Amino acid sequence: MTEAPKSPGAGQTLESFDILKLLSYLPHRYPFLLVDRIIEADSDESCIGIKNVTFNEPQFQGHFPERPVMPGVLLIEGMAQTAGALCVHASKSARPKIVYFMTIDKAKFRKPVGPGDTVEFHLKKINQRRNMWWYRGEAKVRGVVVCEAEVSAMLVTE
Repeated sequence: MTEAPKSPGAGQTLESFDILKLLSYLPHRYPFLLVDRIIEADSDESCIGIKNVTFNEPQFQGHFPERPVMPGVLLIEGMAQTAGALCVHASKSARPKIVYFMTIDKAKFRKPVGPGDTVEFHLKKINQRRNMWWYRGEAKVRGVVVCEAEVSAMLVTE
């Protein structure tokens, strides 16, 4: 985990999480870990996660071999995993045993994503109550929104 100044003189910092930190926060493993790194995290308020899409991922064997397209549901899952990692990181109570993906709302798919693309998952907190968080997410490739949704996560400590 590294820290960099948010803005000169602001006194706040943004954090980043490498793959080892993500593995400690999330139960997911290959081939279902869909975020490679979090490059910016501001407490539990917002973050940007990165997914490098490669041709050797299993979904491209069947979706679609002639024109590989990353399934939209995996983009949503990448957003949820990014939000889940942020929730675990920000959790002030006992270390959660698991993060559950609770809801998807207002999902829209704008453009296809394929091998060679780097997806940025931009998440902003909408609300938080006890062990539940709600986020608005946008998946972007080269600054263009390819997918958007609202997702929620729940941390379970038992």
